[in-house]
Amino acid sequence: MRLSESATLEMTRKSRELKAKGVDIITLSIGEPDFDTPDDIKKSAIQAIDDNYTHYPPVPGFLELRQAIADKLKRDNGLDYQASQIVVSNGAKQSLTNIFMVLLDEGDEVIIPSPFWVSYPEMIKMADGNPVYIDAGIETDFKVTPEQIEAAITPKTKAFLLNSPGNPTGSVYTKEELKAIAAVFEKYPDIVIVSDEIYELILFDGIHESIAQFENIKEQVVIVNGVSKGFAMTGWRIGYIAAPQFLAGAINKLQGQYTSGAGTISQMAALRAMTTHPAHSAALKNMVTTFKERRDLLIDLMKDIPGIKLNVPSGAFYLFPDVSSYYGKSDGGSVIENSNDLCIYLLNKAHVALVPGEAFGSPKCIRFSYATSNDLIKEAIKRIKAALEVLR
Repeated sequence: MRLSESATLEMTRKSRELKAKGVDIITLSIGEPDFDTPDDIKKSAIQAIDDNYTHYPPVPGFLELRQAIADKLKRDNGLDYQASQIVVSNGAKQSLTNIFMVLLDEGDEVIIPSPFWVSYPEMIKMADGNPVYIDAGIETDFKVTPEQIEAAITPKTKAFLLNSPGNPTGSVYTKEELKAIAAVFEKYPDIVIVSDEIYELILFDGIHESIAQFENIKEQVVIVNGVSKGFAMTGWRIGYIAAPQFLAGAINKLQGQYTSGAGTISQMAALRAMTTHPAHSAALKNMVTTFKERRDLLIDLMKDIPGIKLNVPSGAFYLFPDVSSYYGKSDGGSVIENSNDLCIYLLNKAHVALVPGEAFGSPKCIRFSYATSNDLIKEAIKRIKAALEVLR
């Protein structure tokens, strides 16, 4: 197998092992909202049990859920899709894997802006494809340019993977930036744009922009989204795609052979989420406001730590600082050679769990998840600052 363990899950596992030994670990490594699923959504799931939604569902999802997703895309994003173009899966991870499994043949290339979510390359490898990386640093807010994208295109390029708002950076592409990227792919009609929009609702400024809004390339775009992040429904495992009909049909066929449909009760909970207008959700507003306050707190505290470069993320709940000024330093025992060493050092010395940037294709950085309380953020940064002061 060419696959590697998910770095975020690996760090979570290591921190849990230390916690089991009685060590007081502050976990800033996992990408999960620390909020509970809203009560109205939970009640919908309970009602679904009472109504006996306990039998096999259709492979692509219940029609009423797929129609609600199509309605949501029209309501929130101004996009026109039919229910037949929607496929519901067991989380957005499966949605993404489905896409690559049906699109890629051995040796096909997928262009990925770096930094990237840790699972993207592994999903592509599972489909016998090859990830091709284009780098963006903190100086450009971790966003790639149309020129970089076009330079990476080869006769083997089958897809381009876009993630906005992004993980691990929280960066958000503007409408103008997306329009410029769309202009590139208009020249390459056989390349599919995979647009991962799972953090759509966790946005601090402006409105979410989807690259599917541009008619000149809409038939090349497949949107990936779900309920995990915006509705704090990580454990319900519901993701979905909105795609050109040929791709939706192929994914339906594939999914029918290896998982069939997603869980029925989860689908009915997701139906309630999809019919919720974001502007009318007090739970969503509270979550986004809280995440923005935490972002500002974290950035303010980290400004007091010398040698760290920061940007200001516009969405999601991550901070991805450049910490490379600490490489080559030592606590008198081991030497910090890279971000993995630094994360292990901070786990053992400061008892704070973070994720190394190597896992995201950006070795100068480490990822902070601020999906935790203000008090724990303050304590974590206090510990980290003290641990870094020891390095010489």
